Amino acid sequence: MAAGAGSGRGRGAAAAARGAGSSMARSGRLRSGAAAKLKRWRKGHSSDCNPETRQHRLAARSRFCSRPAERSNLTVDAVKLHNELQSGSLHLERTSDSAQLRMEEDDIGEAATEKSSGTFLSGLSDCTNVTFSKVQRFWESNSAAHKEICAVLAAVTEVIRSRGGKESETEYFATLMTTLEAVESPESLAAVAYLLNLVLKRVPSPVLIKKFSDTSKAFMGIMSSQASSSSTSALRWVLSCLATLLRKQDLAAWSYPVTLQVYHSLLSFCVHTKPKVRKAAQYGVCSVLRGSEFMFGDAAPEHHPAAPSTAKFCVQEIEKAGGTKEATTTLHVLALLRDLLPCFPAAVVKTCCETLLRVMTLSHVLVTACAMQAFHSLFSAQASVACLPAELNAQIITALYDYVPSTSDLQPLLTWLSTMERAHVNLGRLQKDLCWAHLPRLFSAAMNCFLSPHSQVVAAAAQTLETLLSECIAPHMEHLGTVSASAPAPATYLCKMFRSVEEGLTYRFHAAWDEVLRVLEVFFETCGKQCHPIMRRCLRSLCDLRLSPHFPYTTEVDQAVGAAVSTMGPEVLLEAVPLEIDGKEETLDFPRSWLLPVLRDYVQGARLGFFTSYFLPLAATLKSRALEFTQAGKSMEAKIYDTLQWQVWTLLPGFCTCPTDVLGAFKGLARTLGMAISERPDLRPTVCQALRTLIHKGCETDAERAEVGRFAKNFLPILFNVYSQPEEDGASSAQRRSVLDTVRAYLTITDPQMVCGFLQKASMKLTSPESSEFARLSILDLVVAMAPYADEQSLDSLYCTIQPSLQSKERSMQKKAYRVLEEVCAAPHAPCQAFVRSHLQDLQAALLDSLKSAASPAKRPRLKCLFHIVKQLSAEHEPFVTALVPEVILCTKEVSVGARKNAFVLLVEMGHAFIRFGPTPQEAMQRFLLLVYVGLTGSVTMISCTVLALTRLFFEFKDHLELSVVEQLLQNVCLLLASRTRDVVKAALGFLKVTLLLVDTKLLAKHVHTMLEAVGNLSDDMRRHFRMKLRNLFTKFIRKFGFELVKGLLPAEYHKVLVNIRKAEARSRKQRALRQAAADTDEEEAPLAQPRGDSMEEILADSEDEEEEEEERQRSREWRKQARQKGQAWLKEGENDEPLNFLDPNVSQRVLATKPGPKRSRGVSHDFQVSEDGRLIIHEEEEEVDDDEAKGADEEMADVLQDLGLRSKKSQKRRFREEPDDEEPEARTYPQYRAGGSGIHRQLDKEPAFGAEYRSKKGKGDVKKKGQLDPYAYIPLNTARLNRRKRAKMQGQFKGLMKGAQRGAKAGRRNRLKAQRP
Repeated sequence: MAAGAGSGRGRGAAAAARGAGSSMARSGRLRSGAAAKLKRWRKGHSSDCNPETRQHRLAARSRFCSRPAERSNLTVDAVKLHNELQSGSLHLERTSDSAQLRMEEDDIGEAATEKSSGTFLSGLSDCTNVTFSKVQRFWESNSAAHKEICAVLAAVTEVIRSRGGKESETEYFATLMTTLEAVESPESLAAVAYLLNLVLKRVPSPVLIKKFSDTSKAFMGIMSSQASSSSTSALRWVLSCLATLLRKQDLAAWSYPVTLQVYHSLLSFCVHTKPKVRKAAQYGVCSVLRGSEFMFGDAAPEHHPAAPSTAKFCVQEIEKAGGTKEATTTLHVLALLRDLLPCFPAAVVKTCCETLLRVMTLSHVLVTACAMQAFHSLFSAQASVACLPAELNAQIITALYDYVPSTSDLQPLLTWLSTMERAHVNLGRLQKDLCWAHLPRLFSAAMNCFLSPHSQVVAAAAQTLETLLSECIAPHMEHLGTVSASAPAPATYLCKMFRSVEEGLTYRFHAAWDEVLRVLEVFFETCGKQCHPIMRRCLRSLCDLRLSPHFPYTTEVDQAVGAAVSTMGPEVLLEAVPLEIDGKEETLDFPRSWLLPVLRDYVQGARLGFFTSYFLPLAATLKSRALEFTQAGKSMEAKIYDTLQWQVWTLLPGFCTCPTDVLGAFKGLARTLGMAISERPDLRPTVCQALRTLIHKGCETDAERAEVGRFAKNFLPILFNVYSQPEEDGASSAQRRSVLDTVRAYLTITDPQMVCGFLQKASMKLTSPESSEFARLSILDLVVAMAPYADEQSLDSLYCTIQPSLQSKERSMQKKAYRVLEEVCAAPHAPCQAFVRSHLQDLQAALLDSLKSAASPAKRPRLKCLFHIVKQLSAEHEPFVTALVPEVILCTKEVSVGARKNAFVLLVEMGHAFIRFGPTPQEAMQRFLLLVYVGLTGSVTMISCTVLALTRLFFEFKDHLELSVVEQLLQNVCLLLASRTRDVVKAALGFLKVTLLLVDTKLLAKHVHTMLEAVGNLSDDMRRHFRMKLRNLFTKFIRKFGFELVKGLLPAEYHKVLVNIRKAEARSRKQRALRQAAADTDEEEAPLAQPRGDSMEEILADSEDEEEEEEERQRSREWRKQARQKGQAWLKEGENDEPLNFLDPNVSQRVLATKPGPKRSRGVSHDFQVSEDGRLIIHEEEEEVDDDEAKGADEEMADVLQDLGLRSKKSQKRRFREEPDDEEPEARTYPQYRAGGSGIHRQLDKEPAFGAEYRSKKGKGDVKKKGQLDPYAYIPLNTARLNRRKRAKMQGQFKGLMKGAQRGAKAGRRNRLKAQRP
């Protein structure tokens, strides 16, 4: 106490001194008598430790103590209610003696709870009912409404507990209803209503059905008393409660008049003047009609019993409002109808739609827009026939054509297009024929929208047509035959639609040709297969249009024609638009040659016979014509025809994609293809690609595969011979790979017996002494491709053939031999698996014997082969796996990336094998690690490889390692940090990084001293060499254990680096926070979502919180502002100064929601910012921002995981190619040093002065240089010129510029005159 008093006195004295000093300083400037207004201490009391003013202490004591000494923040009504409920004087019926509800303020302390450890919010903080979980976060809020809710919930909870209740929803409902009748203040009434709104959703339906009369009566009384109140909180929550109560009633309850009377009371508030009340009522009505519980049962009616009366109310309100100027009530009712129209029966929907159409004649912009939204909602809901019959849907479509907005009226036209689109899609769902009958008129109207000056309207019209084609027409095209111009309905409708779109190719629509072409493309994709007779003229128009000079939409035309090729086929296209290439041309224009690339890219599903009959003779003619020109010495003409014949051949892969006549056409083409492969090297890649495409994408049935496979005896020998021949005439290796890929593809459909025969011949050539080395290597490649498809007997003889090559001194032969074994071991076919099982012992012995002679290039396939063998081993083969350990460890640092990757994969598989061997995973891994530990006693290379292997095993099997094993492993690696070899230290640092990533911080805390001590004892050479690795390691240590701990455990020479790391981390966090704040700002500036939900879940969701009041208020203000803007309308005058005819039936189109005016040209856009005074702001450089701190453990560990074979080097950027492998690029948070100053800091690579290339070597001034610009005084831009202080200095530099130029011009003129004199 003494210490506290002393400190208090000290603070009091200091405060007194400051207060006195400030008052003295002010007293001279105050008027007479003003000093009495200042608060001063009495004389002798300036150092009192406990001043009399104890306002905040008393407030704190009243909040946290059970008996507040003074008046607390709890309202009188809440305490009064709490005490009455405690005493049991309040029951479900309201007591008649109102005197019992009044108490004096002095009784508050006596009636408080006697719980010594509780507070007035105890019932809130430990409330067990999950219904009020969202209320429990209100207790920290400063809102008075939130505090009132918390107080009422706490009191009600205490009452339920005092009576031994279980805090169920029913108990809360009963107690809150009692409370609702007892409270008087609007704040308490709103709080109780809010809690009732929460709990009613969870009260069982039978309880609400039974108590409907009493509960609804209570709600109705509050609604009548609060209807004209200025506060809306209580009323809106009571409306929500009433809606929930009605929603819980069964179907029988709606046959009683009282239920409809209660519902109509709720319905009457849908046109209330207060927005929140109106919104609550509309949400409630929608939830009742769409979400009543009996509407989801088995015997659910088609529509709600209250739907007809609701529709009648809406119609009456609209008619009552009439055509007033503001039409506020009409807008409110239209907003309600937007959600309710799909819930009404058909007869009522018809009446409502007629009313909507009538109010649209008022030409009120907002009313028309809301009515159109109501229609859009009706069609989008996809209501049943009982709500919207097809005939009524069609009638509404016809009626809406009387309300087509002007093409220059942007927003109404977009809304009309969207509504008509949904109307036709819904009609197509109900009745296809009726929909197709109405589509031509909409297509014609939509094409008129392409003439609009607004690009948004053009794009929307195009999107509407595309949607109609895909949703209304495409699903029914399969059942439609070939469509011609004379075909009856429904084909007639398609003709009319296509003619409307085809008209868009006329010059009148030239500004929207890109969108027209896009619609045509969709039309071709959708209907091209059946409608090609009526589309041929359009194809000719497209091709002629593409040939017009300076046509800007060639790409769009190519795509449209390509879509026609995909659906109609190349035959139809070439009949409509001939290629006009036959090899007999007099000129070399070839205007239709652009069709060849289009055909190449889009042809599929065509007849292979058409290529044989049309394109093959054409290619032969073009080739012969090219040879004629070559013999005549006309190289340019020869090159043109040779390119054309090559383009014709490139069509073949497209014709081989899903052809329709493989069985009948391939036999006529096979001979030509075989000759092209063997005799035409220029066509070999194309033909091979075509064969692969035919095998993979063209042979869908067994008969087709058998037909193509029947020619394997012809194609495979040709392919073998081509591949076995040495490269001639500069043939690339890509061609040989293409041939080998074709061999692999053809082997999949070849008879296995034929493959065995080819394999036997290949084995004979391998052992033949006449075969060259190139031939043997090529044959081995072919054997690798054939081996997986051979039978077991052929594999036996093949193994005997290649076994000597496993120890061959020729590296290529050895590598290919291992490749054969790899393919055999990896093949999923039964003969290969049987061969591996029967020769397992022989394979193990052969692989162990060939270990010493294995060449480096052969390591990759050898390790892969071992991987497939180890996967099949059991416990008795453990010695074989043990013998492989040293080789696998050493291969982790092989030169080949593939060998290193396979070594790590095999190492992991060996760990899985030991786990399979048992007995337990922990013991198996300990046994395996003991084998790996042996490598730590070997050479330096072996030690570094072993540490890498241990790191990968620790990464993969951390869950199977005991704690003692991990600790022992960590200690051994820390000892290796004292090595003098860089490779060993590098591997050990990598292990520490992985440990920091994987091991829990609590476990790692025991060894952090050991690790940092080992790192701190590194030699100066190691520390300098691995400075970036150490920096990254220290960063991870600091993130895990904090800066002070790491700094205390490291020597002083590391402290500078640690401080630098801390600064960089702080800078990164700051920049990250700024970026996040900027992103949050952008999100806040984004347009707010519409407050009304369309789905049932959104309507029934409890989205009305007191926390959202301010946000809703702001949204309401914004909506009213937009409504005022949208409410403006303009009347468009007649064309050419003609008077406006108000009797015209289309006069409604003259009422515009968009202000008409001349079309403004777009300003020039540039990428520079502009200051307030109009100057351009040009940044010289963009400063790079730091990367995020937590990019993920994988990215931070990229270098380590790369060493462990877990990440490919190709995935990382080559940031510093000149640095050694051990170095890492410096973090981007550090700015790079730039030279500047004098002495050793001077900049060596100075840039030449501006204009130095024009400087004269003999005298002053500039000289002209041939081929360069004239040496005028170009003034470079300089940011210093924007500085106000330097502006005068800058202006003086150019004062004599023009005078000097003029003097130079006069002198030059005089010299020229002198030179001209005789």
